Amino acid sequence: MSKGDSRSKKVEYFERLKTLLEAYHSIFIVNVDNVGSNQMHQIRHALRGKATVLMGKNTMVRRCLRGLIPDYPQFERLLPHVKGNIGFVFTDGDLKEMRDVILSNRVKAPAKAGAIAPDDVFVPAGNTGMEPGKTSFFQALGVPTKIARGTIEIINDVHLVKASSKVGASEAALLNMLNISPFTYGLTVVQIYDKGTTFPPSVLDIEQQTLLDHFFSGVQTIAALSLQLNYPTVASVPHSLINGYKNLLAIAVATEYTFAAAEQVKAYLDDPSAFAAVSAPTETSAAAEPAVAAAAAAQDEGEDSEDDMGLDLFG
Repeated sequence: MSKGDSRSKKVEYFERLKTLLEAYHSIFIVNVDNVGSNQMHQIRHALRGKATVLMGKNTMVRRCLRGLIPDYPQFERLLPHVKGNIGFVFTDGDLKEMRDVILSNRVKAPAKAGAIAPDDVFVPAGNTGMEPGKTSFFQALGVPTKIARGTIEIINDVHLVKASSKVGASEAALLNMLNISPFTYGLTVVQIYDKGTTFPPSVLDIEQQTLLDHFFSGVQTIAALSLQLNYPTVASVPHSLINGYKNLLAIAVATEYTFAAAEQVKAYLDDPSAFAAVSAPTETSAAAEPAVAAAAAAQDEGEDSEDDMGLDLFG
């Protein structure tokens, strides 16, 4: 390839990467170790219409990103993750759904000597069908065996290879002899970029209710601090209004002062039996129940109505 062709291909790649970065809001940074070209073709096919896959040399990707950062500073968050054998999956689809599609396309592979095991490998107990002459091979690896019906039988399950450790030549040979392909390979999600923010894929496993619980807990804390400091915020204003309404009802009940919303409260306090005689609550009385309860609470507590800081609204 001539120097001119090489430069032309780089320019073409930079333009494609720039176009995809500008067009999509979300990017999966994926590791492609041990993923063959045929498997990559199947992955592209599975993602067609939902996402776009782009591979490239890390040096080219970093150079392109640095050129875009002056106009798009949010892309700087991608730079620390452009390392190793990685690629990009661009999408605007649901992140959890896309993550599942990316991870679903995996193929079985035999153990190779020197490879790093992605998972624990166990050799199951049972008859191997091998002749007794190979017993010493099993003994060298610490695999307990016995001779049954003229063949080698493994007595117990054996933890042959530990996850993240290097597969030895003997272990690889034994697994191949037993026709065990212990590993599966496919794309693995390293990091996710979404609208200017990067986060690990484990975030997608957090349930929505958990996020809502954390959010409302934060709102409660802000409201409590705001009320205690007498510093109004969006979180505390509803509580301040209700506390003020309680105070107005308390004043109306204790004095001659009255207003429309306090009339039924006063009538109830003057003659509770008249309301108890009603067999089913009407729409009016049902609507008045919160006001009645508020007035009763205000009468008992006096003007110190902010002690609970209105946090019952979040109950």
